[in-house]
Amino acid sequence: MGDAQMLADRLSRYMRSKGLKSTRQRDAIFEAFSSSRVHLSLDDILALAQERQPGLGYATVYRTMKLLVEAGVAEERQFGDGQTRYEAAEAGEDHHDHLICRTCGHIFEFEDDEIEARQALIAKQFGLRIVAHRLDLWGECLNASTCVYRAASQG
Repeated sequence: MGDAQMLADRLSRYMRSKGLKSTRQRDAIFEAFSSSRVHLSLDDILALAQERQPGLGYATVYRTMKLLVEAGVAEERQFGDGQTRYEAAEAGEDHHDHLICRTCGHIFEFEDDEIEARQALIAKQFGLRIVAHRLDLWGECLNASTCVYRAASQG
């Protein structure tokens, strides 16, 4: 089962458990959100969803994203720019961390088994077992004038 289908099933189960109905607006927002592999702001989601459902409003996107977070389908992220961004909830043992460039704003996702093992070891030294965590690292472009991400965001 693909990640999008897993998220759709999770959302469907949650909505049934809460007695909520599927609507064209919710479907358009979910499709816009789940079809993207990047970290989306509410404005990003609104623009993508309006391609599927013209006339969709900001408040509807806000309420639906709140529902997706409550359902465990989306996760809210703050990357220090004052804007909430959303990404798909991770399936099972899937996990990634973030490296955020303060110069260009690009968000890199990465996985590192050594970092994960080290965190588990540190937790064990304190008598704990990690059940969840987030690791966000901030950096700056080493050469901002040649940064392809900066050029893309300005063009």
